[in-house]
Formats: sequence, C-alpha cells, structure tokens
Amino acid sequence: MFKKILIANRGEIALRIVRTCKEMGIKTVAVYSTADRESLHVRFADEAVCIGPPSSAESYLSIPKIMAAVEITNADAVHPGYGFLAENADFAEVCAEYGIKFIGPSPSMIRRMGDKITAKETMIAAGVPVIPGSEGALTSVDQALELAKGIGYPVILKATAGGGGKGMRVVWEPSELEANFDMAQQEAKASFANDILYMEKYIEEPRHIEIQIAGDQDGKVCHLSERDCSIQRRHQKLIEESPSPFMTKALRKKMGEAAIKAGEAIKYEGVGTVEFLVDKHRNFYFMEMNTRIQVEHTVTEEVIDFDLIKEQIKIAAGIPISGKNYEPTMHAIECRINAEDIWNDFRPNPGLIKSFHSAKGHGVRVDTHVYAGYTVSPYYDSMIAKLICRAQTREECITKMERALDEFIIEGVKTTVPFHKLVMKNEKFRKGDFHTGFLNDFDYKAEMNEKDK
Repeated sequence: MFKKILIANRGEIALRIVRTCKEMGIKTVAVYSTADRESLHVRFADEAVCIGPPSSAESYLSIPKIMAAVEITNADAVHPGYGFLAENADFAEVCAEYGIKFIGPSPSMIRRMGDKITAKETMIAAGVPVIPGSEGALTSVDQALELAKGIGYPVILKATAGGGGKGMRVVWEPSELEANFDMAQQEAKASFANDILYMEKYIEEPRHIEIQIAGDQDGKVCHLSERDCSIQRRHQKLIEESPSPFMTKALRKKMGEAAIKAGEAIKYEGVGTVEFLVDKHRNFYFMEMNTRIQVEHTVTEEVIDFDLIKEQIKIAAGIPISGKNYEPTMHAIECRINAEDIWNDFRPNPGLIKSFHSAKGHGVRVDTHVYAGYTVSPYYDSMIAKLICRAQTREECITKMERALDEFIIEGVKTTVPFHKLVMKNEKFRKGDFHTGFLNDFDYKAEMNEKDK
C-alpha cells in the first residue's frame, strides 16, 4: 500500500480524498494556489505545498510544479481527483516515467476514451450500442450535409476532444448546418485547442444515465449500478440520483453488461463511468466514458454503502476487486450547491461567505470545502458543496432533501439552493417524468416570489 499520496486537485474532492487516506493510514500532501491558501483541504492534509498563483495554468494544470511537489514531499502516488489533470494522459505518462503511481487508468486507456471518435470505434468493436453518426472526423461542411441527409435531422455536432457542453451544436434543418459547424469549430478550438468535429443523430427527450464501473489490474470489471443525471443546464449536471426512476431491472442488467463490455474492451484499471443516452423507448446508446472519479460518485456510495475513493486506491495498489455487480439498496439524490445567480442565467457569483450552516440529520451528507469567512474564488468552478440525501424510497428521499435544503443557509453569495427547492416541488420531477431538456420546460423564475430574488 502507498505511504504518501499527493492530491493534485483542490476543493471538496481534495478534502474527500484526504479523509479516505486518513482512514487507510496513508499520509497526504495537498497542493494549492495562493487563492486556495485558506481552503480546508490545505488545513487537513498532512503536508501542503503552494504551487503558484490563482491561474489554473500556472498552478493546478502545471505538470512541472506538481511533479516538483511530489519530489520534495517524497510522495509515492498521485490522486488527480476530477477535472484539471484527471484525464490528462501526458500527466499519467510523466508520473510513470518518474516511478510515481497515477491513481487511475494508464495513459493509453485515457487517450482511447478521451478522443470521442476513437472511443466510439472501440465501443462498436466491443458490441456496445452507439448513436448513429459519422464514422470518423468531419472534414467539411459538404460532408456534414451529406451525412446529415442520411442520418436524418435533427443531428448534433460535437468536438472530439469535448466536455462540459463545449463545441456542441444541435442542427434541426440543413439551412442551419453551416453556421453551427463554424461556431462549434471555433468553440472547440478555443476550449480544447482542437477543432475536430464529428456528428451524431440527436436523440430527442433523452435521459442521461451513467453506469459506474470498477476494473482491476487483472482485467476483471464489475458495475456498481446507475445514476440518472438528466437534470442539467447547458449540458452540465445539477441534480443526480440513484436508482434512476426510469430504470427497470431488465434495463439495468443490459446497461450494466454493456458498461462491463466497455471496460473489458480496454482492460480498464480503476473506477470509471460509462455514460449513455436513453430514449423514451428505453433504447440506450454509448455517449462517452469518463476515466476518473466523478463529482456525483457520492450518490453511488450512498446507495450501495461503498467507498469509491478507497476502491480507487486499492486497485492502484494492485489489490483485485471482488468482481461483484451491485444494485442500489436505498435511494439517494445529490444537489450541486453552486455559487451562482439563478436569476442571471446561473452566472457565477464569487465572494465572501458571511454565514454558513450546512444541513444535518440522519441520511444527510454534505461534501464541502467552504465555511463562514471563506472567499469563493472567481478563478475556479463555482460548485461549493454537494448535498446528498439518502432514504428507503424516492418519495422519502425528496421529502428529506426539501427539509435539508430549508436548513442549508449560505449568506454573502447567491447559490443554487432556491432553484433546488423548486425542483423538489416540481410535479414532473416528483413523478420521475423528466429528461435532459427539463429546464427548457421549467420556468422556475415564474414560480419564485419577488422577495426570493
């Protein structure tokens, strides 16, 4: 087992990793930018190293600075968390060159799943259902027009190196394709330094359902059930739950088997997530694979009573997995608490947190790195906490979440708490009748009183 792990990340996920390492008897090293000097992950790690100014490029994304921190602290492994360098094959390669264990898959696995065209080709070869679309990169607008005619509108253009909804455009008719092609290319180039696009059939009113998997160094892969991540804005998740209210036993079995095939196809090592779009007829299609721990891993942990960070570390240390497939025994819902102004299109709202009282009680979990007196930085993601509730049934879980949201007090910055309260009361959400376009039909502003602004 590792003696000391450096956590190449920040915020709540860094603190989350520190906690599990302490329980495993492993020393931890936090890295931080000058903007994160007062963050809790810095306070609770055994050691902390400042790696630069607030800019991510000069701190959390700087491989030389992180490797220097590894060297001066004698860490023997690196946990990348999520975001930043978590799916950076070059970083994993550098770690291997220096004899430092990267807690995650190999560089080749990251590369194969990181490029969406290669990932799709791999899934087709493995017999995993994929969305009809281009067999490779699009080379011109004319090619895209011809392909769209065969697939049938609507279609969606996507960046091969994409994520977070960047470089993505839905096209409803031929006259819209050229302009959307240019916009998607420009956005992809700006976001990923790669403007290559591909095309898929656009699935209307889909569910976004993902399967958590784990694979060990012997090539054994299992699944740990599903999460429904359909409540989104601009392709970014806001609420996740498990089990999905749309799931059936038969569908879970099929999707679980497909996710295992995906992992076995690349001999996946570590924990990862296979993401699917599921249409209203319960046909499912591979979307992408995330070769890292996810923000919403906590939902899975709550419904199967399993520490996924611990499993990551054990796999990286060469300990085999059990190979058991899991089904949820409880229901859990996670609300992402972001420092955002929901009255202004979820615009980030950084600033000083003057008062902070997190929800508590049986079956209530809060993962956060902030506190009263903490300043939310404008330099990073706006998520400041995750509120997770667990209960025997979905109905009980929603009721518990309503109570917990009422109890969650954050003053000084605007947050998404009021938005989540309204979602919990929404009739369609309560019935489980929703899809990824939920926010298009949910006029939450009209449902809020002027005094709640």
